[in-house]
Amino acid sequence: MSLSFCGNNISSYDIFDGVLQNPCFVDALNLVPHVFLLFITFPILFIGWGSQSSKVQIHHNTWLHFPGHNLRWILTFALLFVHVCEIAEGIVSDSRRESRHLHLFMPAVMGFVATTTSIVYYHNIETSNFPKLLLALFLYWVMAFITKTIKLVKYWQSGWGVSDLRFCITGMMVILNGLLMAVEINVIRVRRYVFFMNPQKVKPPEDLQDLGVRFLQPFVNLLSKATYWWMNTLIISAHKKPIDLKAIGKLPIAMRAVTNYVCLKDAYEEQKKKVADHPNRTPSIWLAMYRAFGRPILLSSTFRYLADLLGFAGPLCISGIVQRISETLSSKEFLENAYVLAVLLFLALILQRTFLQASYYVTIETGINLRGALLAMIYNKILRLSTSNLSMGEMTLGQINNLVAIETNQLMWFLFLCPNLWAMPVQIIMGVILLYNLLGSSALVGAAVIVLLAPIQYFIATKLAEAQKSTLDYSTERLKKTNEILKGIKLLKLYAWEHIFCKSVEETRMKELSSLKTFALYTSLSIFMNAAIPIAAVLATFVTHAYASGNNLKPAEAFASLSLFHILVTPLFLLSTVVRFAVKLETVKKDLYLLIFLSFLKKTCVSEKEVMPNIYVIVRDRMWAIDFETSAFLSIFCFYLTKRIPCAPAIFLCLISLGQLTMIVGQVGCGKSSLLLAILGEMQTLEGKVYWSKYYGFQSPWYLRDISGGKITAKNRYSVAYAAQKPWLLNATVEENITFGSPFNKQRYKAVTDACSLQPDIDLLPFGDQTEIGERGINLSGGQRQRICVARALYQNTNIVFLDDPFSALDIHLSDHLMQEGILKFLQDDKRTLVLVTHKLQYLTHADWIIAMKDGSVLREGTLKDIQTKDVELYEHWKTLMNRQDQELEKVIAHTDQTTLERKTLRRAMYSREAKEEEEEDEDDNMSTVMRLRTKMPWKTCWRYLTSGGFFLLFLMIFSKLLKHSVIVAIDYWLATWTSEVKENCTPSTTYYVAGFSILCGAGIFLCLVTSLTVEWMGLTAAKNLHQNLLNKIILGPIRFFDTTPLGLILNRFSADTNIIDQHIPPTLESLTRSTLLCLSAIGMISYATPVFLVALVPLGVAFYFIQKYFRVASKDLQELDDSTQLPLLCHFSETAEGLTTIRAFRHETRFKQRMLELTDTNNIAYLFLSAANRWLEVRTDYLGACIVLTASIASISGSSNSGLVGLGLLYALTITNYLNWVVRNLADLEVQMGAVKKVNSFLTMESENYEGTMDPSQVPEHWPQEGEIKIHDLCVRYENNLKPVLKHVKAYIKPGQKVGICGRTGSGKSSLSLAFFRMVDIFDGKIVIDGIDISKLPLHTLRSRLSIILQDPILFSGSIRFNLDPECKCTDDRLWEALEIAQLKNMVKSLPGGLDAIVTEGGENFSVGQRQLFCLARAFVRKSSILIMDEATASIDMATENILQKVVMTAFADRTVVTIAHRVHTILTADLVIVMKRGNILEYDTPESLLAREDGVFASFVRADM
Repeated sequence: MSLSFCGNNISSYDIFDGVLQNPCFVDALNLVPHVFLLFITFPILFIGWGSQSSKVQIHHNTWLHFPGHNLRWILTFALLFVHVCEIAEGIVSDSRRESRHLHLFMPAVMGFVATTTSIVYYHNIETSNFPKLLLALFLYWVMAFITKTIKLVKYWQSGWGVSDLRFCITGMMVILNGLLMAVEINVIRVRRYVFFMNPQKVKPPEDLQDLGVRFLQPFVNLLSKATYWWMNTLIISAHKKPIDLKAIGKLPIAMRAVTNYVCLKDAYEEQKKKVADHPNRTPSIWLAMYRAFGRPILLSSTFRYLADLLGFAGPLCISGIVQRISETLSSKEFLENAYVLAVLLFLALILQRTFLQASYYVTIETGINLRGALLAMIYNKILRLSTSNLSMGEMTLGQINNLVAIETNQLMWFLFLCPNLWAMPVQIIMGVILLYNLLGSSALVGAAVIVLLAPIQYFIATKLAEAQKSTLDYSTERLKKTNEILKGIKLLKLYAWEHIFCKSVEETRMKELSSLKTFALYTSLSIFMNAAIPIAAVLATFVTHAYASGNNLKPAEAFASLSLFHILVTPLFLLSTVVRFAVKLETVKKDLYLLIFLSFLKKTCVSEKEVMPNIYVIVRDRMWAIDFETSAFLSIFCFYLTKRIPCAPAIFLCLISLGQLTMIVGQVGCGKSSLLLAILGEMQTLEGKVYWSKYYGFQSPWYLRDISGGKITAKNRYSVAYAAQKPWLLNATVEENITFGSPFNKQRYKAVTDACSLQPDIDLLPFGDQTEIGERGINLSGGQRQRICVARALYQNTNIVFLDDPFSALDIHLSDHLMQEGILKFLQDDKRTLVLVTHKLQYLTHADWIIAMKDGSVLREGTLKDIQTKDVELYEHWKTLMNRQDQELEKVIAHTDQTTLERKTLRRAMYSREAKEEEEEDEDDNMSTVMRLRTKMPWKTCWRYLTSGGFFLLFLMIFSKLLKHSVIVAIDYWLATWTSEVKENCTPSTTYYVAGFSILCGAGIFLCLVTSLTVEWMGLTAAKNLHQNLLNKIILGPIRFFDTTPLGLILNRFSADTNIIDQHIPPTLESLTRSTLLCLSAIGMISYATPVFLVALVPLGVAFYFIQKYFRVASKDLQELDDSTQLPLLCHFSETAEGLTTIRAFRHETRFKQRMLELTDTNNIAYLFLSAANRWLEVRTDYLGACIVLTASIASISGSSNSGLVGLGLLYALTITNYLNWVVRNLADLEVQMGAVKKVNSFLTMESENYEGTMDPSQVPEHWPQEGEIKIHDLCVRYENNLKPVLKHVKAYIKPGQKVGICGRTGSGKSSLSLAFFRMVDIFDGKIVIDGIDISKLPLHTLRSRLSIILQDPILFSGSIRFNLDPECKCTDDRLWEALEIAQLKNMVKSLPGGLDAIVTEGGENFSVGQRQLFCLARAFVRKSSILIMDEATASIDMATENILQKVVMTAFADRTVVTIAHRVHTILTADLVIVMKRGNILEYDTPESLLAREDGVFASFVRADM
């Protein structure tokens, strides 16, 4: 058959009635605009572009600034679709003629090409900003509009109408071309690039001018927006080098936390105004959120509706295609053509998926914006929290962390699920209507099954939420216990209590596991319901249909309804999730409101006093005349720590003078720190005022300022450099901790570090002062932390410095150095006003003014001379204490006593760290390419995880999974055979088919339950085993491990990693296996139905492989970035909450807010990129799925005659689109989650301490050691096999009941000796014999449980006082009271509510350091051991407490052997025996008297240096 434009018929070329009457000529006329456009644009596109592109800055090539941009893209896509319809209609009409008529479809093909060219051309012009060239497009739309209108008019004249397809298509074309023409005119109107004198000047938006912004989604064109094309470069580059923070850049301005915070705040303020008139109503934060972020949610919901409605195209097209195959092909109407239906199905799928992903993206972006705003809001509130809220536990750090880490994320997730809420009803109603159309009333039976089972789904969802909540509670409790164990691990090991504490963790873990079991059960039930409901519904429907309706089931109906049932189940499955989140939101709301309405520091206006040089204040009936020029501030108050506990009940007046050193002294707990806090405005003032001299304000020095409400307004005072009693460090470098936001001045910095003797400590750190310290960095000791805090206060350029007990953790030498160099020299030279709280009375001579406090009121104040004359008794009391303190100025020994000890610990920690780092580097070198590893799945770890659940369960899981999927395929295959066979109405076969169908469905439902249970069960077993092994390994680990591994690192294994193993891996694994098997069975089924499909499968498979390969690597990087940026954010929150007082004293709130906003934005951009990458993947796999559907349907139309099999193939092709992306997503997730298993496994290879001894515990006498006789033979000790010995051939003999003192410089091996008694260190030669038994033969537990020790750092555990004294519950109450009496704590404990059962908070924070040390003494006494070792036990307590300790040792422990490791030499002058050590050897060994008699002896020189 020959080709020609108008066909072979002569009459086709007939133009007698006029040219326009000939349809072929009109079609030819339609070609003109298309040819015109192609001729004009191609030269410009291919030639003109090379020279043009170089001028454009690379970053602006995404800049879209022509008005009507999105409308143009939408109209162009619509036009392309109509062109496709026109082509198809032309081909179908042409196939009915005898000869080929090219004019029927050729103009349409040219139109398609021209429209595509027009959009490419437009895109290039827009990005290079050359609007004049748009004129060509304008002319094209005008011409196309005219030619199409002529064609439409001609059809109308011929009597065609709306019922004719060609007339409709042409009409659509006219409308679309007209609209595009209008868009073009609008561009000319707005931009004035032609026909106007002054064209409009435009500037790119700020974000695009900033090269740091790499997130281009808001700025790219519609096609790139829909397909995430702009992400390609990032995702492909991830293969070459890992994605880092630099690669993802900054957030666009509109998405930054500060922008959104302002939005939310305005909306919230609006709510406040509305409820201002109604006193009992609170402003709703939900309404505020809706006001601020409601619009994008509506947009997202619209996309969602469109996607859901398009989703129904699948079942309808299946029904159409299958019907056409089962009948002969009658081309009555264009839309009945099977090929047309296949193409329509393909387009509908692509559109549906695009809309769906757009809906997801919009909600995620909104969720991120909301989270940023909420975090900023919460942070602002935290900065204004009053300290009492935190100290009294109205708002704990835990709650704050929970709000930040978990609850804001839950809100975000709820937003993601919101569009589902409105979309569900529509989906369900549409689905039921279509089903009813297909199957009649029997469809309602199936729908009823689904609806009736929905409440069960809901019930399961609420139960799941409950189980998850209880699991969370238990895991928080378990973490708290684990944390305490790790913090006090040294004490636990020395007292052999690790098993008691380990047991309590295991008990909590068992509770957690049992609630995890419930969680797992409900999870598996939920998975089972999702899989079983469609099967049950289908079974009910088809069985009813077979018996109730007279006509037989046709393949077209069967498969369309199957597909509809699948659609119907999705919303119900989501319903349960949404409901669960809605339930969770209640708690989020509570916490948010709690934070918003907590009492904050009140802002009070400044009261200006009238100018007066002198002011008289009457206090306690005395007159004071005060000269204001000299006083910095004076304070008169009675304030309470909180509303409940009066802290400083007496009214007093004190005066702190300008540029002078004021010291505040007094016993423990008399309100010294409270006074400082009150001056800083951190207390709740009941009455009285604090006046700041205006000298520190901003105007002249004469006025006074009043800050009576606590919070000082911004202009009120300068910042105060404040060093709190409990050192507070930032997670930052040492240098950043000291400069604390001030500009770096090398000279000043050096002076400060020298004054605080920090240089030797800094030299030990791996990167000097650039080393990270704080929670996440290196753990420093108390003294080092304190010195850094003091250095921070000294370095700040402020007029006022407050130091709260800066010497508490320092030894004598350091205190002196700090006093002389730092305080007297550095601060006094600067003429700064200094307030110093201290216990060291020997420094009183340096004070310009002294305030002595007692029981919360001022006892005396004045200069030392004043007090000497006015209050002789007090002065004498001080003098005795001073003498005693002077006695201890052991300059030589304590020379660097405790400090060097700290440095030693640090050095040890550093040593092992370096070793570890070197090992890691070696490993890296061995992996010739790290990149290869990044792209590989961690199969080894997966195998380890699966086998830790046990082989039986593993086998059961694999077997049941395979069986289940085989049965599900069998069900569908059976249906296909049944519907294809039943051509004639034969009843027996119906029964046979129904029976078979029912049996298969029943088996399928049962197997669904079995598989979901086995996966969860296996996951639980694995989680249980991994945690148990980890805990046992850690608890039994050598003490060295804890010195060298940061606490946070160990805790992470127990928190984050355990949580992933418990709750995240099992569902991921389940989902991965399910979706993979579904995809495989689908591909197998399609290939079986239409073998031709296998040919198309190869390119599709290759495409899929590359998509998943690139995505997995990029996704892993982005997920790591998301995790690693989240940690600093959480740390910043908890850090701020802990250091509120310091931050506010320094007035650094703004800097911290800024930092928080930066951290939030960094975390948000990482999360945004991660979700954009997920969208990138899903769009691509969805399009692949659509291609599979297209190939499968075309292959089946052309190839197959069995309509049942065709329906089956198409049904499976449709399900593939849903599951392809899940395969990749789950693979990527699993890869990341396996990291947790890998980390836990890395700890499991650690060596444990050797707990078994050569003796049986039963052989050890019950009361051993009874005498307390100690013989040390040739003892050699080292910390680890690869380290030098710290004790060399030590020999000593200690008689029963002797009091022995051990002294020596730091590093002489004193502490190592005390640890050797407990075998905490490696004794590799020699032995220690106690009461005739060599301790190396004893089981560790027996040995440690029979000795007592008091450590330098007092450690208490949360629980009761009884539990702290006697966790093993072996003692009677009388014994405990006796111990408390000896430690002089009896009266205090009696006054507490509950007595022995009074609560001890975490770390014993509700007692002072001295009291805690006395509790430790009582604890040592309770254990009736005949040997007590005191390891520098008096180092961190005041004189009074130390005296108590000494007295107790002399009386209560009179008959026991006491070994004291001395911090201050005078403490061992009364000992029976003194051992002086040097470098691991014993230097002198005798009674103190005979040692003092040796003039040239070391001990004598120590004591002389003391005098």
